[in-house]
Amino acid sequence: MTHQNDYTFASDLAEKGLEAVPELLRVLINNVMQVERSKYLQAGEYERTEDRKGHANGYKSKTVRTRMGEITFAVPQVREGGFYPAALEKGLRSERALVTTLAEMYVQGVSTRKVKTITEELCGIEVSAMQVSRAAAQLDEVLQQWRERPLGEIMYLYVDARYEKVREAGQVRDAAVLVASGITPAGERQVLGVSVSLSEHETHWKAFLQGLKDRGMQGVQLVVSDDHAGLGAARRAVLGSVPWQRCQFHLQQNAGAYVPKQAMRMEVAADIRAMFNAPDRKTAEEFLQAAIQKYAVSAPRLSAWLEDNLAEGFTVFDFPLVHRRTIRTTNSLERINKEIRRRTRVVGVFPNEASCLRLVSALSMKTSEKWQIGKYHCSGKSFDC
Repeated sequence: MTHQNDYTFASDLAEKGLEAVPELLRVLINNVMQVERSKYLQAGEYERTEDRKGHANGYKSKTVRTRMGEITFAVPQVREGGFYPAALEKGLRSERALVTTLAEMYVQGVSTRKVKTITEELCGIEVSAMQVSRAAAQLDEVLQQWRERPLGEIMYLYVDARYEKVREAGQVRDAAVLVASGITPAGERQVLGVSVSLSEHETHWKAFLQGLKDRGMQGVQLVVSDDHAGLGAARRAVLGSVPWQRCQFHLQQNAGAYVPKQAMRMEVAADIRAMFNAPDRKTAEEFLQAAIQKYAVSAPRLSAWLEDNLAEGFTVFDFPLVHRRTIRTTNSLERINKEIRRRTRVVGVFPNEASCLRLVSALSMKTSEKWQIGKYHCSGKSFDC
C-alpha cells in the first residue's frame, strides 16, 4: 500500500464518522499534554527531584469544536502558573492529519512507531511508543467497559450475525460478528452486546448468550432472530424456556430458494404475506395448511419447506397486537448491521479479531447512545421501534 493510499484510507475512515476517533484524539492529546507538563516541571507525577520547577495542580476542562465534533480535553495545570501546553494548539492546527493517522492506527493496528513519529511532528512534543500504546489501550478500556456493563430486565431480545474478513495466521478467514439488542419493559431500546470470533458457531453463540445472562439480563419473554447456524442449540441451552420468533423477513427470503419457476414467485410471496398478516395464529395456520396443499404437486420442495419452517414465524401471534410489528423481524438489527457494513467496507480485511471487535464496538456503542434519546413504550398504544 502506498503512502498516498494510506492517507486516503485513513481519510475515508475519519470522514465517514468513525466514532472512536474523536475519543482517541482526546486521549492521545491529553497524554501528550501530560508529557509536556512533566518536561516543563522537570519531574514526573509524584516524583521528587532537585530540578523540579513547580508543582502539578490537576486539570482544567476545555471544550474545543473540531471537524469531528466537540471534544473536551483535560488541560494540565501548574500551581505556580506560567504553563500552557503547546501540544493542544499544535495538535488542533494539524487536526486533519492527526485524525487520519489515529483512524488508521486504531482500526488497522499499525505500528505505534508510525503514530509516535507523526504525533511528534504535529504536536511538537516527543512521546514514547509506550505512551502511544497507553492512549490506545485507554480507549480499548472504554469499549470493554461498555461491552461488559451490567444489564437488567429485557422484554424482547434480538440477536443477529454477520461476517467480516479477518487475517489469521497468514490466511484470510470469516469471523462471525454477533450483535444483540433489546427492549426493556419501559420501552427503552439498547444495543446489549457485540462479539467477534473465529470459533465454532455453536460455541460462539453459547458464550455470547451466556455472557448476556452473566451481566444480569433477565425477564426475556421472546428471542427474535434468523435461523443462524449454531444459534438454535445455543439458544436452547442458555434460554431454553424462552419462546423463539424466527424473523419473518428472512423466512420470506428463504422461501425463494424453493420456488421452481420465476412466474410463481409473486404468488408464493403473497401467500406467505397473508399468513404473517393474519389476525391470529389460528387463521395463519389455516393459511399455511392451504398453501402446503396448494403447492404439493406443482412445487413439492416448497410445500415440504413451508410445512417444516413457516410455523416458526408464528410465535408473534402470542403477543400483544400493538407489539407485533416490532417483534416479527430483526429489522432493527439489520439497520445496525447495515451501518457496520458501510464502515467495515472501507477496511476490507481486518488484521486480527481485536481490530474488528474494536470498530464494531465503537459503532454499536454510538448507536446505543443515540437510541437513549428516544423511548419506545411497550405499554402504549403503538410500539414501532
